This record gives sequence, C-alpha cells and structure tokens, in this order.
Amino acid sequence: MVNIRDYLKRKAERENEKNKIPRVSYREKIKSHKFTIFYRTTLVIILIAAISAAAFIQWQNKIYTESVELSSVQINITQDVKLMPFAGHLLSYSKDGANCMDTKGNAVWNQTFGMQNPMVDICQNVVAIGDYNGRTIYVMDTTGPLGSITTNRPVRDFCVAANGVVAVVLDDTNVTFICLYDAKGNELVRFRTTMKESGYPVSVSISPSGELVCVSYLFVDSGHMKSSVAFYNFGAVGQNNTDNYVSGYDYLNEVVPLTHFLDNRSVFAVSDDRIMFYGGAQKPLSVAEALISEEVRGVYYGNEYIGLVFNSTQGNNKYRLDVYHKSGVFQQSIEFDIEYTDILFHEDQIIIHNESECSIYNSKGVEKYNGTFNKSALVLIPLSGNYRYMVVTSNSIDTIELK
Repeated sequence: MVNIRDYLKRKAERENEKNKIPRVSYREKIKSHKFTIFYRTTLVIILIAAISAAAFIQWQNKIYTESVELSSVQINITQDVKLMPFAGHLLSYSKDGANCMDTKGNAVWNQTFGMQNPMVDICQNVVAIGDYNGRTIYVMDTTGPLGSITTNRPVRDFCVAANGVVAVVLDDTNVTFICLYDAKGNELVRFRTTMKESGYPVSVSISPSGELVCVSYLFVDSGHMKSSVAFYNFGAVGQNNTDNYVSGYDYLNEVVPLTHFLDNRSVFAVSDDRIMFYGGAQKPLSVAEALISEEVRGVYYGNEYIGLVFNSTQGNNKYRLDVYHKSGVFQQSIEFDIEYTDILFHEDQIIIHNESECSIYNSKGVEKYNGTFNKSALVLIPLSGNYRYMVVTSNSIDTIELK
C-alpha cells in the first residue's frame, strides 16, 4: 500500500532538486561581467575597424569624373610675371619685384627690386630671391619680409632653409666661397673652395633646419672628370671637423647637377647616369642608388617622393614617370601622354598637368582623375582637404574640388 503523503513529499523534493538554481559567488559574477564587456568591446572595435577599412579602400579606389568651381576672385597677371606655389599661397615675381597672394587674391606682401636674372628657392613657408651675378638676396615668409643679405662677391647659387638661413655660392677669380647667412644678413659660416683642392660647386642644398649643407663638386683628377657629393654639419657634431665636413662620396666620369634635402635627414642627388639617396641627421650616408640608362627629361619631388620623367618606350604614351620613395625604394612607373608643364607631389597625390589638361594619380598608381580645365591654368596649387585645388589663370584665382 502506497502512502500518498510520503509519495507527494518525495515528488516535491525531486522537483525542488531539479529546479534548484546553483549558487554563484559574487567574485564569479564580477568575472563573468568583465568577460562580457570585454567581448562586446572587442566586437565593436572589430566592427568599426572593418567599416573604416572598407571606407578607406572605397576612398582609395574612388574615381573622380568632374571638377566643381567653389569660388573665383579676379586678379591681373601680366605677361612677364612668373608664378610659383608657395605654402598654400601664390608667389609671383619678375625683374622688378615679387609679391605674395593668398587664395582669395589678397596681397600679403610686396617686395620691389631690380634684377636681370632673378633666382628663387623655397623651403616650406620661406622663400629667398636673388639675382644671378647679383649681390643682394631677399628673404621672406608667408607673412612678410624677414630681411636681406648683401654679399661682397657675385652670387652664383643659393638655397634657403625653413628657419631663413641661406647657403650662398660666391664666385671670385680663382676661389669660390660657400657662405651661410641668417635672414638679417649676418654671416654665420664661410669656407673657401678651389678647382684644384675640392672642385667647382655645381649644386648646393641646405636642410630645413639649416644645420646640414650638401654640395656637389665637379673637378678633374688625373685627367678624369669626377664629381664629389660632400656633406657639412654646422651643428655640434660638425664643430670638430675641418670645414665642418662630415661625409662624402665620389663619382667617376659623372656630373651631379642636382642635390636636394627632402627633410632634415633625407637627401637625393641626380647625375647623368644614376639617382642617389642619402640618409642621416648628422653624418649622411649613402642608403641606395639606381642606375639610369635613358635621358632624364625632368626631375620633380615632394616631401616623400621623387619622380624622374623619361620618354616612353611602350605603347602609345609619350612619357614615363618613375617614382621613388625618399628611402630609395622604387615605387612605380606611370605612363602618360600629357604635354606636361608641371608635376606635383602632394600628400598621396601625383598631379600631372598643363594649361588645359590634368591627370591625378595616388601613390599606388591608380588614376583618380583625368579631365580638362575650364580656363587656361597657369599654376595649379593643391590645398588642404581632399582633392581641392587653387587654379591660377591670367585673370582669376579659382578654387575647385573634384567630384
């Protein structure tokens, strides 16, 4: 005989055991909560990264098909005036003087002078203007004049640093001097060179800091022509070296007409059969070089890249642009057919244009835009922001944006 009361009691006990919730400690609850937050945060980060990567790839591969004029201001450019981009401004100069305008056509400064063959060098937001065989160099930035330099010998070449220091090559009968001046005209350094001792300085360049100077010399050694690329340090490291000379490289049967600092530790030079790359903030060393077997039509550069233009040997294109990173690594070749007047390197863009046509590539070689200007463009100046430009014509400054 089954006891109903006992049966129901045991059944209730079994049900309670079955439905009993296990006890979890407070520490385990905290640990579980932290893991939940961690996994959720990780999932959100991965999701955001995936969306950002997709957006970046889409932006990189975006092709622009038209240009839209955002604004236009009237100006007047006379025929004998030369124009140059100048740190987001427009520099215009002639034999009679120079002036700087902003993107709205407003005059920022004006400098009058009289020169026969004005030469211009720009480093970041500083410009130096002097006359070949003259004795005065004017130094300005984007806000106004910084000073002027007066030399006691004819000026053959010069270059300016971002702090206003100017390296000048001065010629004499049998001796050539290389001098450094500050923007106020105070002489900082002077050393002499002769054809017999070191050669004739063909090219001079200065780092943005004004501390390093690179000089390309041409001389004859035992009946053979030779070029020497020499580096001078005018900071603390170079004080114990003769004439502040810290490093140099010789090249037999070559002429090196161009040297240039891209930043305070990256320099490149171009000869008639190679491009050379040097690196180092104190004693620059050779880091790479590439041989050239074709005639170089032009050399163009920005902050990160250098481009050499050659006649194209493939397809129907007329020209080829070989692009190198400042480290010396070859990036790519771009074949193009535009009768170019200028090639600009700006951030991730490579801009090839003339007065009526424009092609824009990114650093991967993707052509982002190919089109024409509505007006005859004298100068194209990239602006900050995505694919915005200042187009200078003979009677206007137009701000355009690619769409």
